Order: sequence, then structure tokens, then C-alpha cells
Amino acid sequence: MVPSEDAAPQLDVDKILADPGVRIVVCCGAGGVGKTTTAAALALRAAEHHGRRTVVLTIDPARRLAQSLGLTELDNTPRQVKGIDVESSGGELHAMMLDMKRTFDDVVLQHTDPAKAAEIFANPFYQAMSSTFAGTQEYMAMEKLGQLHARGEWDLIVVDTPPSRSALDFLDAPARLSRFLDGRMLRLLLAPARSGGRSMFSLVTASFGMFSKVVQKVLGAQLLTDLSGFVAALDSMFGGFRQRAEQTYRILQARETAFVLVAAPEPDAVREAAYFAGRLREENMPLAGLVLNRVHRPAVPELDAERSRAAAERLTELGGHEATADVLRAHAALARQAVREQQVAARFTEAFPAVPAVSVTAQPADVHDVDGLRTIGAAISRP
Repeated sequence: MVPSEDAAPQLDVDKILADPGVRIVVCCGAGGVGKTTTAAALALRAAEHHGRRTVVLTIDPARRLAQSLGLTELDNTPRQVKGIDVESSGGELHAMMLDMKRTFDDVVLQHTDPAKAAEIFANPFYQAMSSTFAGTQEYMAMEKLGQLHARGEWDLIVVDTPPSRSALDFLDAPARLSRFLDGRMLRLLLAPARSGGRSMFSLVTASFGMFSKVVQKVLGAQLLTDLSGFVAALDSMFGGFRQRAEQTYRILQARETAFVLVAAPEPDAVREAAYFAGRLREENMPLAGLVLNRVHRPAVPELDAERSRAAAERLTELGGHEATADVLRAHAALARQAVREQQVAARFTEAFPAVPAVSVTAQPADVHDVDGLRTIGAAISRP
């Protein structure tokens, strides 16, 4: 017996969006499950139906969000979305797309003087780290969330988490940064700056002997020099990095945050959602519920696949009913797919029976405009 998708409590998204105590909604899950569309749909509904001044932060490199909201482009600054129905609600919708290098640059400018900032920007290691270093995007997403929250301009911030190898990277980024800042190698590289400017190589050699030669051989002298200069230039900022990361992490644990898991009825996506739900529970972070996207439902659910297939075969034998037989075969295939999807979804429900859930029927075409986002928002928020 396949558990019904209604076995889980029903997720009341409108209650979340209307609650003034909820200031952050984080949409998370595996890549390719509709996170960006879900985040945009929730933000639009919060503005149009609940009168909230809302900003949606996306990390979508395909720029689908900008297109669906009728914007020519998105960047690191919130842009107001025009032409939406907020006359009666009084809400607003703004959208932005994370530029991790620009965000990193802004942090440097905010916490150093212009001369020091210019030194940092010119450092080759900084140029590489701020653009491509593993984990930088996830950390800068957290940094940008902290900045938006601190400004206090928004009733609601909706976050579309990065399309990482694992959605958990978004949560792990602050901890990884702290480990990096507290690591032995970093303390070693900071030593010259804290010892009156002695040569890094002479200091390392005096302290570690052969170890320094191995490091130079592996990394290269120039890279090690660039890295040392980068670390020394950022030395005064490290405490601020850690402090802000910890502050944002506490915000994510607070009552004002609601995590919404987004998945599709596919084994990998549901497995990722279940893993994420487990981590949220371990970290005492508020999981609001699961949105299961792209669910298939047959038009006549009481007609199962076997009966439909048998009827199609009988009509074929009789002859003269090819069109009807084809419809019945298509219905049988859809019914079988629906059963498979229920079985996959049940894996999450069985593991987390108390987590509210809502399913969204697969759309005939990709969402590419505001009307499409409204349709998705209405489907997610159905009573």
C-alpha cells in the first residue's frame, strides 16, 4: 500500500508569509528542483496577498528569476519589481542576484581603509578566492543575508540557496570559515605580520625547518608569497568575518526564520531533502515544511493503470477505437508514474512524519513570467 501524500500534515504557506514574526524564508534543497521559482513565487505572494515589503535573493546563474519578474537584469543591489498587483495590499517586491565577488569587495571596503582595500584587491590570491574559491559563494550568500537583515528595511527576506553540490554547503560555510581562520597553516602565515614584518620564509624556516620547504615545493614560492600577503592584509578583518558568520547562524536558528525544503519526486532530490531535514533538526533550525514540486496526477485517479491498460487492449482488439485506446494507454503511463512518485515521496514522510508538506502539480511549461509565478504561489498555498 502506497502512503498517501496527504499522510503528512498540510503545509500552510500563507500562514508563514503573513506572520510578521517571520522575517526570513530560506528555500533549500538539491539543484534542479525548482528552488528559484519557488522562492520567487513565495516572495511575490507575500507582497501581493499579505502586504509585506519583500526582497528575494537568488543565486541563480541562469537569470530565470529576472526574466520571470520582467526585469532586464539583476545584480547585487535590490531592484523593485514593477507591474505587480499590490495596490490593495500595500506590499512591495524587490529582487537581487548575489554577486559573490562584489559582496566580498563590499566587506573589504566596509572594514578597511581605502589604502588597505586597494592592497587586498590587487593581491592575486584574493582575486582568485573572491571569484572561484570553493565555499566562497555559500559564505557570501550568508554574508549578504546578514547585511539585508541588519538594514532592517524588509518585512520579509526570501533566500534561494546556492546551486551547490550539496545544499548543506549553505549551512556549513560559516563553520568552514571558522576552521580556516583557526587553522594551523593560517596562524603560521599570519606570524610574519604579527612579528614586526620579518620575512615569511625566514620565520617559517626557523620555526618549522623542512616543513616550509615542502610547502614551498607544493604551493610554489610566488603563490605562498601571495597567500601570505593576502592573509596579512586581511588579518584585521578576520574577527569580523567570524563574528558576522556566527550572528547570521544564530539568526537562522531563531523564530524569525522559516526553512522551506524544496524537492521533486525523484530519489536523489528526496534523499537530499531528508538529509537536510535531519541536519536542520540537529542544528535546532526551524523547518517549516516541504514543497514537493512537479508532481504528476492522473485526471481520473480512480482508474488505475492496470484497468486502463486492459481497457486499451480490449478496444484495440475490437478495432475502430484507436484514439480512445491511445488516451487510455497515456493515462496508464501517467498513473504508473504517479504511483512511483508517491512511493518516493513516502520515504521523506516516513522519516519525518511531523513535517508539513504540500505538493505542486507539474506545469505544462516552464514558468517564465509573473502570471506563472502566481500560479505556483497559489498551488503552494492551497488550503
